[in-house]
Amino acid sequence: MADAKATAGEPSPLRRQPRQARSQERVRRILAAAEELFVAGGVGSTTTNAIAARAGVPIGSLYQFFPDKGAILRSLAEGYAEQLHDVLRAFFDEGDGQSLSLEDAITAAVALTDRFFRDHPGYPAIFLDVQSATPELLAIEAEADARLIADWAGLLVERAACGEDAHLLAYVLVKTVGHLLWLAATQEQGRRDQLVAEAGELAIAYLRRRLPPG
Repeated sequence: MADAKATAGEPSPLRRQPRQARSQERVRRILAAAEELFVAGGVGSTTTNAIAARAGVPIGSLYQFFPDKGAILRSLAEGYAEQLHDVLRAFFDEGDGQSLSLEDAITAAVALTDRFFRDHPGYPAIFLDVQSATPELLAIEAEADARLIADWAGLLVERAACGEDAHLLAYVLVKTVGHLLWLAATQEQGRRDQLVAEAGELAIAYLRRRLPPG
């Protein structure tokens, strides 16, 4: 996993930035171990000692980079948000999203987001477990949503010429579809697939009513 980037205007959760390749590898192992433990046993029951043991590093090495478990959470959350943003931007700006119709692009983007959650199960594990009681994670989610809203608004302006309503429409899409995808991440496979499909249908139906014909 790439090193997490700091949220705009906020300091990095890392106590110190790893400069050498060996230090970077230790940080990567710590974050990978934390993700595995958060998914398997939940955030609340996971300790820094357990994370260090799973990563195969001394606890002192963990504390060289992360002052506490919260810093590990923030680093993971920021990394996930940055990666999801990059995945969707690449799809809309450079990938298949350019050649698809708006409706097909939306359906594909919803499926791509769900695929990201499946490939990075620590993302929903962190937010669904501790988000409501962790103001810093709420701030990270708000920042991530703001970036996604801006991305979707840009897409709507470019592909549907919806003008000043673009930000409002994008806000509704990100908030409603996003929450449905979070919910889908907690379900069994068959139910999850159904909810992801419904999220795409919901987005398309909403835009059909709100976008100008053409």
